[in-house]
Amino acid sequence: MKRSGFTLIEVLVVLVMLAVLAGTVAFNMSGSLKASKIRGASKDLVAALRYTRSQAVVKHEQQRLMINVTEKSYQAPGKPKVVLPEGMELKVFAAESEVPSEDTAGFRFFSDGSSTGGRVTLIYDERFWRINVAWLTGEIRLFKDSEI
Repeated sequence: MKRSGFTLIEVLVVLVMLAVLAGTVAFNMSGSLKASKIRGASKDLVAALRYTRSQAVVKHEQQRLMINVTEKSYQAPGKPKVVLPEGMELKVFAAESEVPSEDTAGFRFFSDGSSTGGRVTLIYDERFWRINVAWLTGEIRLFKDSEI
């Protein structure tokens, strides 16, 4: 008489295969989590820069977004300070007039929408995103590492 069912070895093989599959999925998700962190932080900084520019145009007065490289934070006018996610690096290239110290730099926007211009690079692991601020038009553009 034949018995139907699975042997202990067959069950263990299936469990090992499931464990390997679960580990692979978890590893891939951690990579996408890092990518979403830098993407989200980059988009938030772009939004803060655009907010600052729009405030300058609407209020007809200069507005300035300040970045603290040491603290890895930034602050738009009238908004609370935002700290970047842990492990993220920040590099800023700004007009000399907007760099009051080694730790801080800023982007000034004028009532016509123009700015002092510059560039911010956010780095997380080996991925980086660059934000360009055009001095003449004040246009703010975000480039991810594969587009540069």
